[in-house]
Amino acid sequence: MEDHLRILFVIDTLGPGGKERRFTELLKALKAGGDVSFELVVMSSDIHYTELLDFGIKIHSVLRKTTKDLSVFRKLWLIIKEYQPDAVHCWESMTAVYLAPVCKLLNCILINGMVTNVPLQRNLSNHHWRRARLTFPLSRVIVSNSKAGLKAYRVPVKKGVVIYNGFNFSRLENLSDKQAVRGEMNIGTDYVVGMVASFWKQKDYPTYYKAAQIVLDNRRDVTFLAVGPGTDSEESLSLMREGDMNNFRLLGKRSNIESMVNIMDVCVLSTFTEGTSNAILEYMAVGKPVVASEGGGTAEIVDEGKTGFLVQPSHAGMLAEKINILLDDTELREEMGRKGRRRVMEYFSINRMVSDYIELYKRICTEDKL
Repeated sequence: MEDHLRILFVIDTLGPGGKERRFTELLKALKAGGDVSFELVVMSSDIHYTELLDFGIKIHSVLRKTTKDLSVFRKLWLIIKEYQPDAVHCWESMTAVYLAPVCKLLNCILINGMVTNVPLQRNLSNHHWRRARLTFPLSRVIVSNSKAGLKAYRVPVKKGVVIYNGFNFSRLENLSDKQAVRGEMNIGTDYVVGMVASFWKQKDYPTYYKAAQIVLDNRRDVTFLAVGPGTDSEESLSLMREGDMNNFRLLGKRSNIESMVNIMDVCVLSTFTEGTSNAILEYMAVGKPVVASEGGGTAEIVDEGKTGFLVQPSHAGMLAEKINILLDDTELREEMGRKGRRRVMEYFSINRMVSDYIELYKRICTEDKL
């Protein structure tokens, strides 16, 4: 086998999400390392991480005219035939559906990277579950970002690999001044509690808001932030009590996430299920204590009682209790923050993630040549 591997990456979009950020960080590191060459297929015109355009790599645009555009199969076939990669790595379930039959017919290794969540609905009514059942038999390896994801999707033991999300600590090099950030949002309270997540059905903002209201029933020295697309929507606003508005900041989509996290004293993730949460990694990397809903892969990140607290999903009272414990104990907050940062550096760094992927590529491509 040649030392230089050729990987074809296929992703549906390069929008401003955590999945896309992780993908961009991987390609950036692979380009700098030189052990792996690659080309990229993007199946939408949405490219938020424009630095990819400066990498000097070949980017194929394969746009779907409809949700079931059969011409995509032929386009992917031609790209793979021309590039002759050692392996194809797809990044989510939709691209896996297109690639699975094409790779099978071309006898090309498919690395299926669709397992990034831990579904509560585990039957054919869940489209991700249906896609898993269709594509897993045709995939050489199924990569998950949590052990819980492998278990939930019933990934065959011989095919399953866990590679955790990695945080790039260079993102913390130019944090904005804390007082400036607080001043920008007119925050005058002693404490700040925040949650960073999109406002949609998979994230349990109603429980976060209820917990905040419980806290505010007994104290007014804290401001609660909601950061992420949709958090400034009418639906989000409708969950507020009129008398609490001065203690909430519904901020919507923001670009300076790390600086926002930096002013928080307690960081929350109220959710129904997770794989490996990028938000929690950000919290811990910045050195903040975490209060998060248990379940999914969250317990693989948060060391209960040491780097934060895990609470029952949709239990506003328990969430409020843990928030109060941390607000009232500066030493505990700082200790959990320090331990969380060390944990991310040791187990969830971008360098470790990239190294794990390179090791995977080399292993499966070597096995295929034997």
